[in-house]
Amino acid sequence: MRRIQAGNVLSAFGLGFTVPYLYVYVAQVRDLGAGAAGAVLAVFAMAALVVLPFTGRAIDRRGPLPVLVGAALLAAAGALGMGLANSVTTVVGAAALLGAGTAVMQPALATMIVWCSSTDTRTRAFAMQFFLQNLGLGVGGLIGGQLVDASRPGSFLLLFSIEAAMFLVLAGIAATVTMPRSPSLGQTPRGERTKGGLRALLAHRAMVQLCVLGFVLFFACYGQFESGLAAYGTEAAGIEPSALGMALAANTAVIVAAQFLVLRFVERRSRTRVIAWVGLIWAVAWLIAGYAGLGHGSQAMATAAFIATYGLFGLGEAMLSPTVAPMVADLAPESMVGQYNSAFALVKQLALAVGPAVGGPMGAALHGPYIVTFVLFSLGITLLALRLGRRLTPAQDHPYLVATTRVVARHEPERVVEAAA
Repeated sequence: MRRIQAGNVLSAFGLGFTVPYLYVYVAQVRDLGAGAAGAVLAVFAMAALVVLPFTGRAIDRRGPLPVLVGAALLAAAGALGMGLANSVTTVVGAAALLGAGTAVMQPALATMIVWCSSTDTRTRAFAMQFFLQNLGLGVGGLIGGQLVDASRPGSFLLLFSIEAAMFLVLAGIAATVTMPRSPSLGQTPRGERTKGGLRALLAHRAMVQLCVLGFVLFFACYGQFESGLAAYGTEAAGIEPSALGMALAANTAVIVAAQFLVLRFVERRSRTRVIAWVGLIWAVAWLIAGYAGLGHGSQAMATAAFIATYGLFGLGEAMLSPTVAPMVADLAPESMVGQYNSAFALVKQLALAVGPAVGGPMGAALHGPYIVTFVLFSLGITLLALRLGRRLTPAQDHPYLVATTRVVARHEPERVVEAAA
């Protein structure tokens, strides 16, 4: 588990090193223009949508370890290619490799955590993963910002080379891991392990509801951070670009500072009720953002309110990390953990693609409707979470009960259970 978590922080560090500077690199340093830079960012996101539908089945057939090593090598090739690219064709191709490789890493690492944890340790394992990811992204972005210089293309080559090296180190660490296998996985024939696929997942009503909830979560939060909310802050609240950086730093700082304090609160409570509380906290965050842009206060108050908005988002994120990802794992049949993790990662990518497309124009021009819309989305999170809680078993919604009684239940989709009956 320590090696897996080291892989988590390395992959996040590599991404934090370069992703914030992709636009500047393509548009200004390589002088390929804003259109090419936009195409690179779009391809980076679209590559994930292309590969994730196939990732889960590969993980369940081959295991997460070889999939992770292959993804890390692919991402390393993309990062190095990005640093050497000097035309639209080569930079777009490198972005496709980098986007595909980093997307596949997510469900592979999540499945490795599931395989190396038990019901009573999984909550803390995923909380640690989220903590290390944010720490890696923050430190990577901070160091990368000190190294880059738009007047020196060589500084970006250094940046992408370091990112490629991080992915190669990740592949090397992963290759040394000996994965424990669940007894049921070891005894199930290969043909049966992947039988059902998407049809079985869609028949699992609780998982479908969790995917809907996940889409709303990512759409209303991560999908707005660097698009709609940033546009709203600069246009409606008059926030300076430097203050946007402070707000993002506050978000990361709250996550890093609060993660394990929040974990003590979350561990012994209903997962869906914790998610419902996140919806209420984010509704308050959006109301504070509304005050920042529409409250006619001073510039200092507007800036403080905007930073507080990002801080409250960080508190909600810290509450989600020990609840949502472990819930996906506990809902998954043992033979489909990879497919469930990949399906949820695909939902996240869809939300991150749709969120900026919807929120960006609204945040820039429709200030009042933008705030009202996302206050309602946040309240929708609360309602969806409470509704999901009625469909879960006590062990799925209250994992501490399993840890207390040491009764570990198998969780199969409803139709599979009915067929067995």
